[in-house]
Amino acid sequence: MTEVVATARRSRITPEREAELYEAVLDLLREVGYDALTMDAVAARTKSSKATLYRQWGGKAELVAKAVRHSKPGGMGLDAIDTGSLKGDLHALTMRSDDCEMEQNSALMRGLAMAVHSNPDLLRAFREHLIEPEMASFRRVVQRAVDRGEVRADNPAIEFMMHMMLGGFAARTMIDELPPTQSFLMSYIDAVVLPALGITPSDQ
Repeated sequence: MTEVVATARRSRITPEREAELYEAVLDLLREVGYDALTMDAVAARTKSSKATLYRQWGGKAELVAKAVRHSKPGGMGLDAIDTGSLKGDLHALTMRSDDCEMEQNSALMRGLAMAVHSNPDLLRAFREHLIEPEMASFRRVVQRAVDRGEVRADNPAIEFMMHMMLGGFAARTMIDELPPTQSFLMSYIDAVVLPALGITPSDQ
């Protein structure tokens, strides 16, 4: 009975209202960063009560992690994609965000990456709501490629799939001082990710 009541209390916010709240949280993050973000500021920006925010999300870390997850195209993205080839799947995922969105997301994630290292609650929330679900999605996509015969099941690069994808996204700004773009990421996928998995892009 207690679990039912708790679930009912946490589900009072409509999906539309939830999306508004997440957008406001991301706007505040871009303005002030994670450490300076407060639940008071979120409540004021969204015209919500702080009690509602805590009841629904428990705290700042979970709210931020779920807001970032919500901002990803198509939720987590990969599970809704099945083009029939690994190259097609990864390119389709890349095309879900335009260059402007990628630039905004890159700046946001750089700031959050620093905050994660000094906030254990944020790290736990990111692992639960972003990292682990996304790793599971990548594993399912690669398993489909293995089942199709595109990738050998014993290819050691499979375990580093997500590392490679995130690395290209993050390194673009650090090394080239440019934001990631669709063109850059698709070239990176073809030149780095697919060959590491034993796939020749021209064959797909």
